[in-house]
Amino acid sequence: MKAIRRFSVRPVYPESLRPLQELALNLRWSWHPETRELLRSVDPEGWAAAGGDPVRMLSTVSADRLTALEADRGFRRRLALAVGELRDYLTDPRWYQRNVPDAPAAIAYLSPEFGINAALPQYSGGLGILAGDHLKAASDLGVPLVGVGLLYRHGYFRQSLSREGWQQEQYPVLDPHELPLTLLAEDDGTPVRVHLALPGGRNLAAQVWLLHVGRVPLLLLDSVLGENAPAERDVTDRLYGGGSEHRLLQEMLLGIGGLRALRAYCRITGHAAPEVFHMNEGHAGLAALERIRELTEEGAGFDAALRAVRAGTVFTTHTPVPAGIDRFPEELVARHFGPGAELPGLDPAPLLGLGREPAPARPGEQPQFNMAVLGLRTAQRANGVSALHGHVSRDMFAGLWPGFDPAEVPITSVTNGVHAPTWTADPMRAARAGKPLGDAALWELRRTMRTGLVQEIRRRLRESWRQRGAGNAELGWIDDVFDPNALTIGFARRVPSYKRLTLMLKDPIRLRRLLLDPSRPVQIVVAGKAHPADDGGKRLIQELVRFADEQQLRHRIVFLPDYGMAMASHLYAGCDVWLNNPLRPLEACGTSGMKAALNGGLNLSVRDGWWDEWYDPDFGWEIPTADGATGLDEGRRDELEAAALYALLEDQVVPRFYQRDAHTELPGRWLEMVRATLDRLGPLVQADRMVQEYVGTLYAPAAAAHRELAGSAAEELAEYCSRVRDAWPGVAVGHVAAGADLADHPGEGATLGRTVPVRVAVALGGLRPADVEVQAVTGRVDADDRLTDPVAVPLKPIGGQDLEGRWTFAGDLSFDRAGPFGYTVRVLPHHPRLASAAELGLQSLPDDDDAVGGGQGVLLR
Repeated sequence: MKAIRRFSVRPVYPESLRPLQELALNLRWSWHPETRELLRSVDPEGWAAAGGDPVRMLSTVSADRLTALEADRGFRRRLALAVGELRDYLTDPRWYQRNVPDAPAAIAYLSPEFGINAALPQYSGGLGILAGDHLKAASDLGVPLVGVGLLYRHGYFRQSLSREGWQQEQYPVLDPHELPLTLLAEDDGTPVRVHLALPGGRNLAAQVWLLHVGRVPLLLLDSVLGENAPAERDVTDRLYGGGSEHRLLQEMLLGIGGLRALRAYCRITGHAAPEVFHMNEGHAGLAALERIRELTEEGAGFDAALRAVRAGTVFTTHTPVPAGIDRFPEELVARHFGPGAELPGLDPAPLLGLGREPAPARPGEQPQFNMAVLGLRTAQRANGVSALHGHVSRDMFAGLWPGFDPAEVPITSVTNGVHAPTWTADPMRAARAGKPLGDAALWELRRTMRTGLVQEIRRRLRESWRQRGAGNAELGWIDDVFDPNALTIGFARRVPSYKRLTLMLKDPIRLRRLLLDPSRPVQIVVAGKAHPADDGGKRLIQELVRFADEQQLRHRIVFLPDYGMAMASHLYAGCDVWLNNPLRPLEACGTSGMKAALNGGLNLSVRDGWWDEWYDPDFGWEIPTADGATGLDEGRRDELEAAALYALLEDQVVPRFYQRDAHTELPGRWLEMVRATLDRLGPLVQADRMVQEYVGTLYAPAAAAHRELAGSAAEELAEYCSRVRDAWPGVAVGHVAAGADLADHPGEGATLGRTVPVRVAVALGGLRPADVEVQAVTGRVDADDRLTDPVAVPLKPIGGQDLEGRWTFAGDLSFDRAGPFGYTVRVLPHHPRLASAAELGLQSLPDDDDAVGGGQGVLLR
């Protein structure tokens, strides 16, 4: 018989043991080994059965065991120490309080997914894991973040394989009452409800669950409520599921509903209101529209509200490809805004304009409402997630700033990091906390971690084959899968085509030779999920699985289904080499190799994402790429790069691992690389470094800009922008003279070490000189007279207007290198509260300056 209703029966704890619940309900236990070990000791068998989830374990502990623990003075003493230490961690000043002057009082961090721990499967891949690491590092540093997301009742999905190796998906139901969550409630105990108005008089309601991630509260909105109609109840069913309207409703609930939940949380708890709003990808972009609504209801005009919202907003883009961005038909979005729907007090036309793409993605297609475009237009500060990704993003979104070189597009970069306490294996952490490790001890430590991985592989492989229909009698061979002493390579990530799961299979004969070498064997563990709607990705998995199923190979290469945080921690700890071979430059950052590095794993990777900026031969190997070649089809490119991968394995990676010192029998050069990875690369890849960069380069400036636009300042800035927009068609660069062209400087030319005067006549169309900045832009020129590495030199106004109403600006150009140089002159808007010269998307250039593009500039906002 099947139950018609499910509920949890919780044990009643004695007073002395109630702090156990305090420890279990704060996810700091997930990265604090001492707390985790204390919780495990409550019921080791129950801990294992619960998958290391203390909330589930504590819900099943027996009354007899509770009685025994209450009588155990040593346990009660350890419990009191752990709780006291947690409370100190939550309240004591940390890096942020000691080192950040005029710090933002609070920062809202909105993300569609959060990977905090395997016990809370609310992530699909790198975006969610990054968000979880961001929160945990912020907690350790004392950064006052408040996270906002959605609670997906089916999570992403659980993955298994059919007998034929085809990916299958299961969606187990998550019960919030069995998770470390509490409902956000008013003082009288009434649960908080967030409401969104939908077309046709419908309503979407959501309750708000609160999760404690160390010092950081995380609010998760949940639409599974009886008052919702079935369609609205299912809005938070699955991560990245459903069609366009379903996804739009999810993003409305995250952005608009998330802001309303945040306001309720601050009102109820007294938490400081955020001064900065960080939108982690475009999915959260509608939060900006809700903030505009709040300000207009307080009396601000739309343009002033937009300027105020932009000042305090940070937008992070994580995708280097347009296909990774959510786009919606404008008519769909229009139905959900305005009278009878959400944000009824705002004119829908300018709202739609904020998300409208500057040009159709394909000929004949109508411009779409693009969530990344919305994020960039409503955030004054934006960033990619590695230096290379910042460059790619500036190229990708250059159309939003027409006329500007991609290098001037106001998108910076903060390279991702990973949370070291989460991803460093306990044996490595313990060993590095003690005496310095000698080579023998380091090699034995790596072998111990590799052995742990081998055991985990065998366990998971046996479970997978049983799910595929095999009986125990067929599975004896699994006891010999993998060798704890063999070179172990890991490859685990999502399975879109650009990550090239099957590149390693391009030359199966060559790969077999590597795997089956009797004296220097290689073993490869592979894992990853394809999106449920991506049959192409599923075919890649099936191809890999069929290869790994071959009887002569299956002890050397395995595919493990259901890749997630629990599996990942074993892979990062035990693999000697971490393989990454995406199509460059389509990997925005890619943090899995960082996690391997924290455990002494060496990277074997295409120079994409973070590896492009931090690659060093002491840390691993660079797979040569053919991304700069012209006329090369994808198949041929794969062949070339696969051949380069095989060559590296055959000629460098495998020999170095197996080359042993005659006296110590240790791989000395390999261990030098492991040590360099731990000591030099390890500090760079940490999320602490990443969050500190966000604070210094984005959060603190955003908070300062937010404060500067208080009161009438936002209206004044909006008035300036409007005035400049109206006047800009009359702004023009007139006659330009430099050096010998100037009557009072006859005969002067450009020579090394000298300065050359320059003057320009500029029509300002009714603007004043203080409203603009006139620049001479100079630098080396290429064969097409395009400036390379240009430097801008501000020119100052001299005198008043001439008879034609033009102003004269002058300055000096200097040249510190010999060779072909060039210059041009341009006019830009200037205001102290603009974050960059390109912010308004306006510039005026000489009409005949073909090298830069000419024209009068095009308005973006």
